Amino acid sequence: MFLKTAASLLLIFNGTGAIYGGWNLITHPDGSSLQMPLDLLKYSPFNDFLIPGIILFVTSGTLSFVALAMLAFSKKNYPLYVIGEGAILFGWIIIEVIMLRAIASLHYIFGTIGIGLFVIGFFLKQIEQQSNGKQQFIPRNA
Repeated sequence: MFLKTAASLLLIFNGTGAIYGGWNLITHPDGSSLQMPLDLLKYSPFNDFLIPGIILFVTSGTLSFVALAMLAFSKKNYPLYVIGEGAILFGWIIIEVIMLRAIASLHYIFGTIGIGLFVIGFFLKQIEQQSNGKQQFIPRNA
């Protein structure tokens, strides 16, 4: 199914990038490993990148792979995990833009991925509801 493949690819891309970026921010809270100056945080409540790195690693990294596993094994309510990860990612981008008071090309890319995951998850939810409804329908005259 196209939607499951698209969601899987977006989750892998987002999760891998978030784990890489989050881990680098955790291990190098001064931002040096990603060439990110601490000055970027001047409008945020953070003095270094440690807490943002942990949040990124967990919410967009680890949870992307949780959503991917739920999707891959068609676990109950798996579309909600895809929707949730899309909302988390988009929320992360909005908060980041507000705190940094700047917009970069990656914000557009990952914001679009977040919206894409949300929309794909919504359509997967609709498809699941329709298929569950069809399986439960038993005609009286059959």
